[in-house]
Amino acid sequence: MSSALTDLFPHPIVQAPMAGGVSVPQLAAAVSEAGGLGFLAAGYKTADGMYQEIKQLRGLTGRPFGVNLFMPQPEYADAAAVDVYAHQLAGEAAWYETELGDPDSGRDDGYDAKLAVLLDNPVPVVSFHFGVPKPEVLESLRRAGTFTLVTVTAPDEALAVQQAGADAVIVQGVEAGGHQGTHRDNPETDRSGLGLLALIAQVRETVSLPIVAAGGIMRGSQIAAVLAAGAAAAQLGTAFLATQESGANALHKQALTNPLFVRTELTRAFSGRPARGLVNRFMREHGPYAPAAYPEVHHLTSPLRKKAAASGDAQGMALWAGQGHRMARDLPAGQLVEVLAAELDAAATALSAAPEGGAVG
Repeated sequence: MSSALTDLFPHPIVQAPMAGGVSVPQLAAAVSEAGGLGFLAAGYKTADGMYQEIKQLRGLTGRPFGVNLFMPQPEYADAAAVDVYAHQLAGEAAWYETELGDPDSGRDDGYDAKLAVLLDNPVPVVSFHFGVPKPEVLESLRRAGTFTLVTVTAPDEALAVQQAGADAVIVQGVEAGGHQGTHRDNPETDRSGLGLLALIAQVRETVSLPIVAAGGIMRGSQIAAVLAAGAAAAQLGTAFLATQESGANALHKQALTNPLFVRTELTRAFSGRPARGLVNRFMREHGPYAPAAYPEVHHLTSPLRKKAAASGDAQGMALWAGQGHRMARDLPAGQLVEVLAAELDAAATALSAAPEGGAVG
């Protein structure tokens, strides 16, 4: 395993980049200051908005951090299917007294402009979601001194990342909250994703790249498990979503442990791409009919989600969460890193003290 990534931060703990206003500079700074790797999410922001957050983060910490980019999406959505879904959502628009968004508001998320900023003003780490960057992009970032990671959800995706020349892979199990980072959005494979430990093992046998493990991790003992399975570090999203520095809506934070929300599912209801969230009214009513159309559906539902949040209605919000959401802890982010590191140390000590061939009691 290459140490180029883990040499950047003392604890093998990465704060997942969560788009939509969750991964604010204050959160990333607190994580990095505590010895983890904090991340900003550039998704759904302008290039200048991303740059301003990087400047703010650099004013809060001198430690390494990362920035995550969404890959541009190919145009394969069925416009007729999007229109049908828009008609279905007309009642939601009337209920929330707002208009539906324009599904044709853009597909590339300002990718080229954001890359230009990151090449002119390099950051320590850049990760990519929803696909593989071109080899020349990865090489340009390497020359700028940036370590690159790409999210994968299958061994063949990891092989494509290695061939493109990235430095490491983020192996995302199906347990993960938020959007699955699949490289191709194929509806036929919905709900067939691999669990994290099985996926780590398969990726290790496919590529030689360092692995950052992601998906449902909420405790230090789970970090110990993925490290034992061959990962170099663990990436946690839902665990940090609940922290005090997180920019998540208060309703979202409360829902993680609210008895009203007992389970998560993968759904296309809010964005048109599979994403794991707490099951609420909107997901139940619209999930079965949502088309495979990202980011069209994301743009379409954006005003609804914003109005639901503004009116205090968690049943109309996208409550992204991993399968471990009930284990969320309301702590300052830096303290959470320290607790996770202590739990990791305790688990590692217990493992090393166990008799060979025996079990830890």
